[in-house]
Amino acid sequence: MTSAVTGQSAAQFVHDIADMPAPQTSKSHQAFENLIQHAIQHPDAVPMGIVWPCEQHALEGALDAARQTIIEPVLIGDKQTIMRVAEQSNLDITGVALIDVPTPEDAAAQAVALVKAGKIHALMKGSLHTDILMHAVVAADNGLRTARRISHVFLLAMPTYDNIVFVTDAAINIFPDLSVKRDIVQNAIDLHHGLGLGTPRVALLSAVETVNPKIPGTIDAACLCKMADRGQIQGGVLDGPLAMDNAVNQEAAQIKGINSPVAGRAQILVTPDLEAGNMLAKNMIFLSQAESAGIVLGASVPILLTSRADSVQARLASAAVGAVYARYVQGAASGAKA
Repeated sequence: MTSAVTGQSAAQFVHDIADMPAPQTSKSHQAFENLIQHAIQHPDAVPMGIVWPCEQHALEGALDAARQTIIEPVLIGDKQTIMRVAEQSNLDITGVALIDVPTPEDAAAQAVALVKAGKIHALMKGSLHTDILMHAVVAADNGLRTARRISHVFLLAMPTYDNIVFVTDAAINIFPDLSVKRDIVQNAIDLHHGLGLGTPRVALLSAVETVNPKIPGTIDAACLCKMADRGQIQGGVLDGPLAMDNAVNQEAAQIKGINSPVAGRAQILVTPDLEAGNMLAKNMIFLSQAESAGIVLGASVPILLTSRADSVQARLASAAVGAVYARYVQGAASGAKA
């Protein structure tokens, strides 16, 4: 099993999506607005490290979220560069915490150290490459690993679908085996609960909806369903293998004779590998006019991946996702200690 963090960079997959703007639509706008309002309703902003915010889009996104009281940003990067960007972009960083470090690598390391010290509860990628940030996060000696495998979730809001759709994993795990897929699924389920979206309907995608020994993904999908039956995956309703059409379209599911709580109404789409997930997410963004936000899960704190092409709404939604889920993670950790 290999990861996009090593070898071919996860940044390449994530930054490809930044090359084109995602169009806004009324329904997707409203779905993300609901997430933003959920975050704003909490009285305390979440301390969030903004790692290397040395370009306008990165700095502006953090300050927008701070103005909405979603986050309390801690800027981590080259002080002179950040101040120059703020001045050139007419952005006021007065009173915003700023930690001066000379390089993106130092910024990533400092961000991890602040998390471990309990000073910040989430991370947001600025204008550094994703692989630099993730290298510090997954470091064996002083990173932010947990017992859970690290994975990525795209949150997609589309005008043609009632629910916010999660697509996983499209940026971290290239060819996940069954044990890694178990963590990918559980990470996404936990996020769904953490955002207050309830018990998710999870579709384990393949090219077909029947188990075929010649298609390994169908076997994994069936095994994951049985793992959920036995309590090895908790908190979601799973079905699979499901083809894409009968996962999201009730008429297609009925024609195929598939009768389950998930078929036609999936909220989490789990793809068999990174290539499939990446293509699916891009299809939704560029052909289905989806607004998107991305988050890395499985570390000790949530990590937000943003892009230059994100709309203001998408940036705020990303910050809101990170803030709401960070509170959920902190609450779970406090409960475990008690």
